[in-house]
Amino acid sequence: MTKQVQQLDRVIIRFAGDSGDGMQLTGDRFTQETAAFGNDLSTLPNFPAEIRAPAGTLPGVSSFQLHFADHDILTPGDAPNVLVAMNPAALKANIGDLPRGADLIVNTDEFTKRALAKVGYAGNPVEDGSLSEYHVHALPLTSMTVTALADFDLSKKDAERAKNMFALGLLSWLYHRPTEGTISFLEKKFGKKPEIMKANIAAFQAGWSFGETTEAFSVSYEIKPAEQKPGLYRNITGNVALSYGLVAAGVQSGLPIYLGSYPITPASDILHELSKHKRFGVRTFQAEDEIAAVGAALGASFGGSLGITTTSGPGLALKSETIGLAVATELPLLVIDVQRAGPSTGLPTKTEQADLLQAMHGRNGEAPVPVIAPRSPSDCFDAALEAARIAVEYRTPVILLSDGYLANGSEPWQLPDVDALPKIEPGFAEPGQEDFQPFKRDPETLARPWAIPGTPGLEHRIGGLEKADGSGNISYDPSNHDRMVRLRQAKVDGIAAGIAPLAVDDPSGEAKVLVLGWGGTYGAISAAVRRIRKAGGQIAQAHLRHLNPFPANIAEVLRSYDKVVVPEINLGQLALLLRGRYLVDVISYNQVRGLPFKAEELAGVIQDVIDSE
Repeated sequence: MTKQVQQLDRVIIRFAGDSGDGMQLTGDRFTQETAAFGNDLSTLPNFPAEIRAPAGTLPGVSSFQLHFADHDILTPGDAPNVLVAMNPAALKANIGDLPRGADLIVNTDEFTKRALAKVGYAGNPVEDGSLSEYHVHALPLTSMTVTALADFDLSKKDAERAKNMFALGLLSWLYHRPTEGTISFLEKKFGKKPEIMKANIAAFQAGWSFGETTEAFSVSYEIKPAEQKPGLYRNITGNVALSYGLVAAGVQSGLPIYLGSYPITPASDILHELSKHKRFGVRTFQAEDEIAAVGAALGASFGGSLGITTTSGPGLALKSETIGLAVATELPLLVIDVQRAGPSTGLPTKTEQADLLQAMHGRNGEAPVPVIAPRSPSDCFDAALEAARIAVEYRTPVILLSDGYLANGSEPWQLPDVDALPKIEPGFAEPGQEDFQPFKRDPETLARPWAIPGTPGLEHRIGGLEKADGSGNISYDPSNHDRMVRLRQAKVDGIAAGIAPLAVDDPSGEAKVLVLGWGGTYGAISAAVRRIRKAGGQIAQAHLRHLNPFPANIAEVLRSYDKVVVPEINLGQLALLLRGRYLVDVISYNQVRGLPFKAEELAGVIQDVIDSE
């Protein structure tokens, strides 16, 4: 049977099922094949906080959304064109996001009376007409998988577990995805369990063959590769990109990398990734708690390594005293905070950007710390390098604010030219000095010397008590304390001279409204701006990487526009800082749902501001 092939410019697919159904693996494999094919893409994994939530319940639903296209895209998409629902809970949790006319693939084997009742369905929505506004493909995916694996020496339960591979095979056929990479992946993943490996490959191929032969799908879809700059690309998540940035920082500075970390969602993957790179001089230490982790990292910096610690919001709070010690001792320290929804334990697997004020002010005393934030998963690489540069060259702890959306989301990343990466100069103090002054500062950076312990002639005091300017001896002199507080603040303020000015995207130069964002809101803001401009609207956009200090020209930028809109996934933390420092009455737009902004929603908000001019 010859089937029609329809060309599309983009598609948004969401795989959804129970947290034991393998939806993250399914989505990841589809993503890897899509990246290999050459489409631009953006992903949004969404999973429960519980290790194994109750099966078949709404809190136990795990989903993976992938937006891929033949052109440059910026977000995982507002709403899926295709929803694969492996059970009633997945359908109920996600059907509200599905637009009219979308494709809905439903695993009917799981729509039993008990499963339906568990999530509050009085009847079967697949049969009662309530899904009539969608293109419903009701398929017994589980039983088809079991039938396809009948010749394998597997229990029925083990055979059923391969239903995600059947679904992956079907979707791979439907959207002309390559298959070789997935087969190689399964051969490697289950290499020590040959029967399981062969069964998963057979289920994947059976799903592909079903799509090719069934009359249920008369059309398949093709999305051509996106036009991209020449170069070598790979798909990368924010946590992996950040890890590579830290490795690169070690190479570019010539410093050993030491990670002191305590596992915490969603930052743990950085610890896992860095532990693989010992050949680059990376040492990883899984501490017994957050305080021990940051203490070990700061100790490593004292000893001449680049000390790094990774955490999320709750851990950042626990590390605050030691970060203050790093401020007082003026040693380099990288603190990676992959933000998540709070307060307290909050929503550990959901995203938020509500740690900005904690990063700025969450320490006792006057303890200024530079703060920077990446804007996309691949940008985590460059942000990590920049954070390391500032920490090393200015002898200061630096907080890097990533978030759960960036950490787990992925996009294509063009591998950088290694020879073009910036060099980082540690500038260790020279041995054998007479009358060594451990707090005599570089006149340009105000950084103190970095003296390796045990170096002859560089002996000096260290600790949290206030130091005398120059000598570093303990001092209780009021005037000296005032001077040291101001010097440490001036050192951080002076970083602004070495960073790029805030760039504004205002093509016509006639916009009256500026949208200013930071961190992971970049994609949604940029997509919203595109929509407004496509409709003929005038809008300017700027995005902050450096949050402390702000770029030197930020006041000029803010005052160049009649209105400034600041969207944040918090209750207005950047807006508070901008109002207080620059006396500009910015318009704050905030949501804290544990999810990224939707581009359509932001476009409406921004358009309302433009229309009110």
